[in-house]
Amino acid sequence: MPASLVAAPSPGIHRCSPWSSAPFAAAPTRLHRQTVRWKFCTRPNAQRPPLPAMSTAEGKPDAAAVEEMARDAAAWCAMHGLVVGDRADPRSGTVPGVGLVHAPISLLPSRLPESFWRQACELAPLFNELVDRVSLDGDFLQDSLSKTRQVDDFTSRLLDIHRKMMDANKEENIRLGLHRSDYMLDSETNSLLQIELNTISVSFPGLCSPVAELHRTLINQYGKLLCLDAKRVPGNEASRQFAKALAKAWDEFNVDRKTLSEVEAEGQVLPDGTLVVNDRKVAVVYFRAGYTPNDYPSEAEWSARLLMEQSSAVKCPSISYHLVGTKKIQQELAKPNVLERFLENKEEISKLRQCFAGLWSLDDEEVVKSAIENPDLFVLKPQREGGGNNIYGLDVREALIRLKKEGGDALSAYILMQRIFPKASLANLVRGGVCHEALTVSELGIYGAYLRNKDKVIINDKCGYLMRTKVSSSDEGGVAAGFAVLDSLYLTDK
Repeated sequence: MPASLVAAPSPGIHRCSPWSSAPFAAAPTRLHRQTVRWKFCTRPNAQRPPLPAMSTAEGKPDAAAVEEMARDAAAWCAMHGLVVGDRADPRSGTVPGVGLVHAPISLLPSRLPESFWRQACELAPLFNELVDRVSLDGDFLQDSLSKTRQVDDFTSRLLDIHRKMMDANKEENIRLGLHRSDYMLDSETNSLLQIELNTISVSFPGLCSPVAELHRTLINQYGKLLCLDAKRVPGNEASRQFAKALAKAWDEFNVDRKTLSEVEAEGQVLPDGTLVVNDRKVAVVYFRAGYTPNDYPSEAEWSARLLMEQSSAVKCPSISYHLVGTKKIQQELAKPNVLERFLENKEEISKLRQCFAGLWSLDDEEVVKSAIENPDLFVLKPQREGGGNNIYGLDVREALIRLKKEGGDALSAYILMQRIFPKASLANLVRGGVCHEALTVSELGIYGAYLRNKDKVIINDKCGYLMRTKVSSSDEGGVAAGFAVLDSLYLTDK
């Protein structure tokens, strides 16, 4: 029976859980945010259920009503498994059913014009196909990351594995990708701009799926007070769609988990390319870890990664898909005429470019100079995944000045991205049973699944969405790290 293999972090490792061809002159020139509020029903004859009174003064609900909704939301989370481990409880994660709290959530969904929602959904299969096409061009990946590898040991080790696969003419006949493309709605241009494309260990499909159902439930219960329609909250089947894609990639699925070090100790590749761990044939390898240097504390983990790449098992992602998701490759794809190297359809190319934010290599001295003079208009990004790595504000200026002084290829470890300024809105955020109102901004992620067997595309589709909302004053947006909460969408006409 073919087994599944989930590459999990090695013991002792704990972790919290962009693109443009536009010229530099098109970068934003000023900071600008707009604020929006939910409008609550003021119809004098509206039928209201026997719930706490909700004041419409200044468009805000009564505090007692908000607290009632927050309690209902927390109870719903407990009953439907929308829970996470409680870090304050030392038994959390060790004793089943102990140390769980509701996931951090927004009390109501965030507004988004339906036209932008349709645009983001339409882009998912295009990015899926782009990732696959780029992954097949080994020379492009190696050349684009050649300078980065000189100053980034982690990227260099990944490229070493990739080069070995190229030299061995290793082909991935069955290619599986589970991706997520993240966007923000820029208030400067009123356009949906891509933040990044994730190709490894995309997070939260399991937790984000029930949030839409929670919000529909709350709207159905309190909707007459809020003047909201639950039908305008799109359903979210991210977890089910991802499971379907995984199931399509192998005959039978099982949930055995192996760390990279265990794969190195117990695994071997047979002469025909079959990966065997403890005498069990492995059909699919899914990487829940492996995207940060912390996941490779010894040579054992790197040996395991090489072992799996050498095998005939389906990797999600393969080393090539992994490299396509690096910031540098995304920046290279943003250059003029590069998309045409991989795609033929001019209409699809135009749709992809439309969502590209400004992205520049630090080889461009004029861009670096402008970023030093106007650091608030840029984000400095290293070749890292997992959140908490980007540099903002005055720290951009300090980092660029330091990197220029260091000289050499130090600048090659980073790229510059246009900073997106989304519209801010007031929202009620619930974490640890406590509800508070804050000025917030949101980030929309669209999940996508891609499965190909040689020339046959089996799956290429969107697979639900991740909506994250954070206080507008925070640069970071991680949910597990405590910066953001899980949210859903409320589609509007405009």
